[in-house]
Amino acid sequence: MFEARHNMDAPTTTSADNGISGEDGGWFTPHKPVSPSNPEPETAEPRAPRPAPSPDAQLIQRTMAEIGPVADKVTSYFYALLFVRHPHLRSMFPASMDTQRDRLLKALLTAAEHIDNKQVLVTYLQHLGRGHRKYGTHAEHYPAVGEALLGALSHYATDSWNAETEAAWVRAYTTISQVMIDAAAEDERKSPPWWYAEVVSHDQRTPDIAVVTVRPDQPYPFLAGQYTSLETPWWPRIWRHYSFASAPRTDGLLSFHVKAVPAGWVSNALVHRARPGDTLRLGPPAGTMTVDHTTENGMLCLGGGTGIAPIKALIEDVAEHGERRPVEVFYGARSDHDLYDIDTMLRLQQSHPWLAVRPVVDRLDRHHVQLPDAVRDYGPWNEYDAYLSGPPGMIRNGIDALLGAGIPSERIRHDEFEELVAAAH
Repeated sequence: MFEARHNMDAPTTTSADNGISGEDGGWFTPHKPVSPSNPEPETAEPRAPRPAPSPDAQLIQRTMAEIGPVADKVTSYFYALLFVRHPHLRSMFPASMDTQRDRLLKALLTAAEHIDNKQVLVTYLQHLGRGHRKYGTHAEHYPAVGEALLGALSHYATDSWNAETEAAWVRAYTTISQVMIDAAAEDERKSPPWWYAEVVSHDQRTPDIAVVTVRPDQPYPFLAGQYTSLETPWWPRIWRHYSFASAPRTDGLLSFHVKAVPAGWVSNALVHRARPGDTLRLGPPAGTMTVDHTTENGMLCLGGGTGIAPIKALIEDVAEHGERRPVEVFYGARSDHDLYDIDTMLRLQQSHPWLAVRPVVDRLDRHHVQLPDAVRDYGPWNEYDAYLSGPPGMIRNGIDALLGAGIPSERIRHDEFEELVAAAH
């Protein structure tokens, strides 16, 4: 029903007073969706030092600190309350809750903890609201979730919980749910909650990596560098995120690079079980790791493992727009075996003189030369925009290396981990 992403959409600039606080509503009762034909105005906010947390944020953070050591118990209690009080909601979650774990609660708590950061929070929640349409989530479900949230928090945050704290959480959750409801209502006017997609080819590149190509049942608009959520018929209601491996194609086909990971139900099904003729479901596209065609800045792209897929899509996008800006790609892998798409990347390099592709293999005999280290050996990068895609650890290290190389944070794009927390910092 609700999910947390590993990827960060770029924040929008929205005024703090944009009609979404919901303070005049009842107990977790959001307002009616804002009419898309009469949206609330947006005003740009100048950059300024981050102010001290608001009184509500301080109370929320105090609760978070108290429940941190017992997070698993809070999660279990939350779901127990939700399903006992509202058993009809159980069917909206996976059959095995082991795969769901703390996704719903983590998303809500993370959003509440950053309730002061409207600039980041609104975009994060709008993405969640749109994405949760595929679970069958409706506005009337939000009060039930809010009640379970308050019940779990009050049960375990006994030292910090009082009427004032409860009121702060009510205000925070009402704001959170209202943003999600409004985003879903607007999205409903232009997109289905999901797309059916037939597998048309399955290319097994390595024993644990496959390129899966599908044909959606209706037009699927997206941009190069974005990602989607995907559900297989073998694990209903379990969705995982994959980046598009190409720019939009004239034939409408979509490709994904999938690596089977230990205990990865969806990834193993896609790599080892999916075959042409199988039908998958796709959620809406998301992500802002896209090419800025209004600038002539060079592009520095770091792709690790299957993270090379959206990088390839970005290159195709630049080529289709007829641009000749320099594009430098560092393709990282743990071994030569993991450079499964290097032939494709080298063919692109041969076709486009503005493109340079540099494979970087982390080997013992190379003194553990890693992707960020290799980037430091080249440059300068002061006239480049950076794009990162790959494992969370690679992205964290890559961001540090890029900042150290003089690329400002606003020119570093990634959609791969702990989106709200990463953007808030």
